[in-house]
Amino acid sequence: MKKTYPYPEGGGPVQWVSTDWLFDHLNDKDLSILDVQSNVHEYLKGHIPGAMYASEGLFRVHGTRIPTRWIPREAAQILFRSLGLNADKPVVVYTGSPLLTQCTGFIGDGLEQTFVAYTLARFGHNRVYVLDGGLDKWRAGNKALSQTFPSPEPSDFRVTVRSDYFVTYDQFKAMKDRPDVITLDARPPPVYEGQGPWIKPGHIPGAVSLPWKTLMSPDNSRLLKPDEEIAAILAEKGVTKEKTVICSCGTSREATNEFLLFKFYLKFPNVKIYEGSFTEWTTYPDNPVVTGKNPR
Repeated sequence: MKKTYPYPEGGGPVQWVSTDWLFDHLNDKDLSILDVQSNVHEYLKGHIPGAMYASEGLFRVHGTRIPTRWIPREAAQILFRSLGLNADKPVVVYTGSPLLTQCTGFIGDGLEQTFVAYTLARFGHNRVYVLDGGLDKWRAGNKALSQTFPSPEPSDFRVTVRSDYFVTYDQFKAMKDRPDVITLDARPPPVYEGQGPWIKPGHIPGAVSLPWKTLMSPDNSRLLKPDEEIAAILAEKGVTKEKTVICSCGTSREATNEFLLFKFYLKFPNVKIYEGSFTEWTTYPDNPVVTGKNPR
């Protein structure tokens, strides 16, 4: 099915655009572009013309119980204003496979663009565009790169936290076992089953394994699979619009990929992200965990 971009139609805080769409709109007066690659040197080597650099690390800080809390709204407002963002003017977010960075297990994996896109929407931006395929697809289309750095004019962005997007630990614990709720774990299978750096191994009891990369092209983790393939994967996992979907992972970074997909791309009516995710869950000594392939 040929898509009309921005997609899906009808607006919403987050939509997707193609590389061809972005190429055709590079000179739009009100368009901002954020390069959120894992290493600023990747940006220096070459970026989409007009793009500003913003590291995903800017948006989280050590907080109560965990080192991955989203920054306070006041800090987000300073950052957004410094980048010259306007809540009602479009901003395209993209990343790419690193050419210079050696470690790509957690750095340059493609999640930078969904993490930052979620963060922008979370703090009140109304027109966030995710570049489907990211810089990899841009390069594959032989589209020009730049080494010129734009100078944004500071804006008067007013941050509003969309608290309806996420659930707190107490909210999550109270609702996760309801029959009308499904909790997803977006981490890779080995980590879900028991490997990883957390205090305890495994996953939250009841969480269903849905690795985020299974929803993306095997050749480009910034490019969504065709809609029919995504639908088949979700049907197999029992993910339906009738349920409240809670997206989780290790630190909620991988979960942003699935939150955006369900809430904005597929337009599921009830989608939440558990921002504390498995990191917060395991800071409570009495909380059980499950190892192995099964949710419980």
